[in-house]
Amino acid sequence: MASPFKRNISLTGDTRFTGITLTESKEFAAGFPGIKVALQHTFKEMGALEALGTLSKMNQKDGFDCAGCAWPDPEKPSNLGEYCENGAKALAEEATYEKVDADFFKKYSVEEISTWSDFKIGKSGRLTQPMILREGSIHYEPISWDAAFHAVAQYLKSLESPDEAIFYTSGRSSNEAAFLYGLFVRAFGTNNMPDCSNMCHESSGVALSETLGIGKGSVKLEDFDAAEVIVVMGQNPGTNHPRMLSALEKCKKNGGKIISINPLAEAGLIRFKDPQSLTGITKGTSLTDIHLQVKINEDVALLKLIMKKLAHLENSGKKVFDHHFIETYTQGFDSFLKDLDRHKEDELLERCGIHEDIIDEAVSLLSEKNKIIICWAMGLTQHKNGVDNIKECVNLLLSKGSLGKPGAGTCPVRGHSNVQGDRTVGIMHHVSKELNESIEGVFGFAPPIKEGLDTVKALEAMHEEKAKVFVGLGGNFVSAISDTQYAAEALQNCELTVQISTKLNRSHLVTGKTALILPTLGRSEKDNHNGKDRFLTVENSMGKVHRTKGVLQPKSEHLKSEPEIIGGIAQAYFKNQHPVAWEDLGKDYDGIRQKMSETLKGFESVQKASKGTGYYLPNNVRQLDFSKLKNGRAQFSICNLAAHDLKPHEFLLMTIRSHDQFNTTIYGLNDRYRGVTNERRVLFMNQKDMERFGYNTLDIVDLVSNYDAVERRAQKFLIVPYNIPQGNLGAYFPEANMVVPHNHYADKSNTPISKSIIVHLERSK
Repeated sequence: MASPFKRNISLTGDTRFTGITLTESKEFAAGFPGIKVALQHTFKEMGALEALGTLSKMNQKDGFDCAGCAWPDPEKPSNLGEYCENGAKALAEEATYEKVDADFFKKYSVEEISTWSDFKIGKSGRLTQPMILREGSIHYEPISWDAAFHAVAQYLKSLESPDEAIFYTSGRSSNEAAFLYGLFVRAFGTNNMPDCSNMCHESSGVALSETLGIGKGSVKLEDFDAAEVIVVMGQNPGTNHPRMLSALEKCKKNGGKIISINPLAEAGLIRFKDPQSLTGITKGTSLTDIHLQVKINEDVALLKLIMKKLAHLENSGKKVFDHHFIETYTQGFDSFLKDLDRHKEDELLERCGIHEDIIDEAVSLLSEKNKIIICWAMGLTQHKNGVDNIKECVNLLLSKGSLGKPGAGTCPVRGHSNVQGDRTVGIMHHVSKELNESIEGVFGFAPPIKEGLDTVKALEAMHEEKAKVFVGLGGNFVSAISDTQYAAEALQNCELTVQISTKLNRSHLVTGKTALILPTLGRSEKDNHNGKDRFLTVENSMGKVHRTKGVLQPKSEHLKSEPEIIGGIAQAYFKNQHPVAWEDLGKDYDGIRQKMSETLKGFESVQKASKGTGYYLPNNVRQLDFSKLKNGRAQFSICNLAAHDLKPHEFLLMTIRSHDQFNTTIYGLNDRYRGVTNERRVLFMNQKDMERFGYNTLDIVDLVSNYDAVERRAQKFLIVPYNIPQGNLGAYFPEANMVVPHNHYADKSNTPISKSIIVHLERSK
């Protein structure tokens, strides 16, 4: 695709097939293969001795937090290592010997690099010095830090309005960096702070805020030990949150049961072979007791059917619902029951596509228990009705009284290490009157009161040339966001794009007329200032704040920390004409934490309390305090069934991760658990659907969606027969993001519909 300023950039990279091999999908996760692969990745990228020494410090009290998922650390971390295969791969990517320096960019143009696969781009290595891609050029060239900060400041000053700038944040940044970033953006004059949670758990935040009064989950890690039933919905922990398997194993050993609800039967929920014990690694633990293989986005139908059946048991004289809890703490139960009566069981059963006997097993189990945890991830949130999916989960927990007690509650499992912390410390496009007043009192300036743009609206603003500067604090925006073609056009309409990054990715190639790369320290690297190693803090998936402190020597002497980079940009913009001493604050983490303690509720003692395994932030649900909600009560919800209206030739496609990736970072070309080796351009399809449409294994097809009369096409996918419900398909992102429309998203949350896209297939030409 040719951009308006004459750069020929490929959005898909190399689409040639890489030599696929298919085997049977696996029946267990981790074990010896997990150990082998983890060590292979780290040894190859950073050497055996450094790898082993560094892994021993990952997720330890005096070490660094994994840059991968946000699963919490136990109070007593394992001496054998508190990391998983995924975490080891994340470390290998960050600590690699490979470097992307000035010579690299002199040799390779952005046009050439863009033709590489995402895997090859990521494997190029660590970014080592500030670089600039000038308008009209196809090669990045070095730039000094001062000149880079000055360039950003000049572009920001040239805007007619602060709202012409977009400030994006990924979940990798620390609390300190995110707090300073949000402070600068507000001082600059806008609330245009889209973040990665807009694309993943925004539906969770909206649903939980409206029903329970807080946009976070309510459980702690120790609740998994006490749970009688854990329901895992729309989630693949064996790949995306592998350390969660240990918590599920403890639940099973304590007599708990696990229900998994997902269109795919994932290996991690079938059997877990704990690599930290001989018995575990050889035999393993069977995890899932009941698997409900629901059709894509029919979770509301399934939950309504389960709750109708529970209501029938209640009406027959069995004590199923916790009426004391309902009457004391909730509102809307009668209306909720009346809504259930509107739906016929046979219609709900047909929609969810599961044999009734299996559903009855789940109903029987749930009817007898009230210490219930429901965990979920993107499989519930990334739909048009994503908010209702979560609210229906809350309905079940409220009816059972499964909140505010040990072993019970909500558990949205966050996909990136500090995505929840970013939101807690102020990264949001919404306006918080309370936070604004606090900022004004502490820092002496009035933040803007106009609501900002989320990821969807920011994309549209850039595409319509209403926003002209994009700054990314981490992440790979063009590959993460939906509608790749539209997103690329949007970014290329900008005058300036800035990426604060550790490694090369496609967002460094799909740029504005001018682009800057500002390289930053990785999570595992020492952050030394004036001879003293500094620490930062993060918040895990269960609302616990703790320290992270790198142990490796930085990959380049030219790297700066994220707070230093933010402070440098802010200082160049404001110079000394602002109440905040930006540059000094960017270097003084203790000073940032002091300001956080004065500004944010729950951070009053962050400097001291973040030691060791850290401390929990306040959570009203744990105290059964719903005073901020209507009538001071938790809210039952009336949720609608999903509406897709597929034509006979159409399918519902969900984008998924392979086992060899984390978010948009591609570690390798294998999906070991699903039996796919050396290929990513695959399409998982039910064998009966293949027969119905005349497809054979490894036939090559294009995925085509058509929303609002706009055809979107993802080319060249190999059909792989798989155990997936009829009418459903699965393909990896970011490759399949080409068919996800930017302008169709979840009601209220604006989360992209990446898990339920209507497509049809065409044979590739």
